[in-house]
Amino acid sequence: MSAKPIIQGHEFPVITPTAIKEIDDIPVEVDKNRVRVLDGATDTAASFQFDGEDHTLGNVLRYIIMKNPDVEFCGYSIPHPSEAKMNIRIQSYDGANVHDILEKGLQDLMDMCDVVTEKFTIARDEFRADKMQA
Repeated sequence: MSAKPIIQGHEFPVITPTAIKEIDDIPVEVDKNRVRVLDGATDTAASFQFDGEDHTLGNVLRYIIMKNPDVEFCGYSIPHPSEAKMNIRIQSYDGANVHDILEKGLQDLMDMCDVVTEKFTIARDEFRADKMQA
């Protein structure tokens, strides 16, 4: 068994390929009540509230949504630091539906995470192979 990595005095568990496989096999349940449209929404401008989310999702989702050429404005806020809620506002140019834009942004984020995971796994495996040869 390999030693657990220690970073800045904190010990972290070793993540093995088996552990990652087990994580991938966990069924994901979607809680449809975690995201809601706030009052005053139209097809081209709406605010959405995400329960249980913070700057981690807010900042990256805002960045990805702003890359969409149909988006005129996208911003997020945390209404109060003691509440685990994140609001995101999307305004689109005429003809682009903000619900579709949000869905595309979330899908693009999942795709980006898949690419990062794949590249990390390849680099890790190459590193281990090089280490075993040395």
